[in-house]
Amino acid sequence: VGSAHELKITLRKADWEIGDIAKMAQDVKLCQQIRAVLRVHAKIEMIINLVDCDAAPFLPEGWDGVEEHKKGGQLAFDASKVDLYLSTCQTEGKKWIGGHDLRKELADKQVLNANVLDYLLAHPELIPDAWNGKYIYFWGTIYRDSVGSLYVRCLYWGVGRWRWCCGWLDFSLWNSGSPAAVSASSSA
Repeated sequence: VGSAHELKITLRKADWEIGDIAKMAQDVKLCQQIRAVLRVHAKIEMIINLVDCDAAPFLPEGWDGVEEHKKGGQLAFDASKVDLYLSTCQTEGKKWIGGHDLRKELADKQVLNANVLDYLLAHPELIPDAWNGKYIYFWGTIYRDSVGSLYVRCLYWGVGRWRWCCGWLDFSLWNSGSPAAVSASSSA
């Protein structure tokens, strides 16, 4: 019991989430692999999840084009280096902000683009548990439809898996459940 308690404390310090512990607890092979590392029979090699933020973004069917796409080079995705930015308008007073106003407020932030969203959809194991219940917007890519309306795509959990949807800049209102994904170094 004492060792289990120490392990629990250490896992918390190492930023393990409940889902990580549950996955390990249910996976005998994973536990065997960890034991092999502890006994120096194997080594851990970190996987770098590179997202090409300079590539042309996915264009959803029926949309006319991309209005703006902020390139970001090769991004080694690390969820701990992503902040979920909320405007004070989203958290105080009226508790919402219109799309065009939020876009202006985010202009000097390092917002992540839709290439990151699509990478996460392909690799949902990288999405932090804490993002569940939120609509995470990727303001680095703004789309245009055939009549010129502007949209920004977001990531959300629904019907048993991660999905994307969008917000219309002319009509949608962003509240405290609609943060922008930004590089942690730019969110202050």
